[in-house]
Amino acid sequence: MVYLLILVILLVILLGCLMILAISYLRLTKRNEALRESIENLGKLNDKLRMDRHDYLNHLQVIYGLMELEEYEEMNAYLKKVYKDLLKTGKAIKTSKPALNALLAAKLAECDSKNIEMVIEVKSDLKEIRIEDWDLCKVISNLTDNAIRALLEADQTDKSEYEINDVSDQQIKEKQLRINITETPEKYIFEVEDNGPKIPDDIKKDIFKKGFTTKKEEGHGMGLAIVSQILDENHGKIEVTTDNEKTVFAVEFEKNA
Repeated sequence: MVYLLILVILLVILLGCLMILAISYLRLTKRNEALRESIENLGKLNDKLRMDRHDYLNHLQVIYGLMELEEYEEMNAYLKKVYKDLLKTGKAIKTSKPALNALLAAKLAECDSKNIEMVIEVKSDLKEIRIEDWDLCKVISNLTDNAIRALLEADQTDKSEYEINDVSDQQIKEKQLRINITETPEKYIFEVEDNGPKIPDDIKKDIFKKGFTTKKEEGHGMGLAIVSQILDENHGKIEVTTDNEKTVFAVEFEKNA
């Protein structure tokens, strides 16, 4: 009887150890995936900065040529385009988090390729934020992907409606996405804003539930659930405001949490 009791206790301890190992393995796997993605983004950012350096040398030659020809209006217009591009990259690498900087640069490039105007405002270096870089990147990445998806789906709907009504492409609303990163004495604040369609009131309370999606295809409905889980684990919170003009996902992390 004593030996049986000891055996049961040992089995319980063994099962407990196996469960702990399994949980640790899953966490390490997710962390490695996030780190791999961050390294890829850093590589892309490094390549972009090198390409930008090469391109700006060519830009200087063009500007100098226009100046020599006294084409000042053309030179001014050309400078505005170059400055706008430089400003985008500069604002994406202002934090003390290289992984986040690389992610923002990658999202800028993605938005450019999809004809979405993306604006980044960084007013905090995030030096003292108490969340792992890979978890923070997951939050921002999923919220940004959610905004991009909403804008693209709305764009397709708008185009279909305009085709029916025979309205020109110029009247289609420009797709805009904005990311604001700031802080107060009490908290860090991240806002992801888009000018896509309003989230209906009847589904707003369910969008963070695992598997919830308005899409019929498999593979949707996990992004916002991942955001919610990470925020719960890191004492963060999120608030959603939405109307016909814009939708804003505002994430907050208390500094003393």
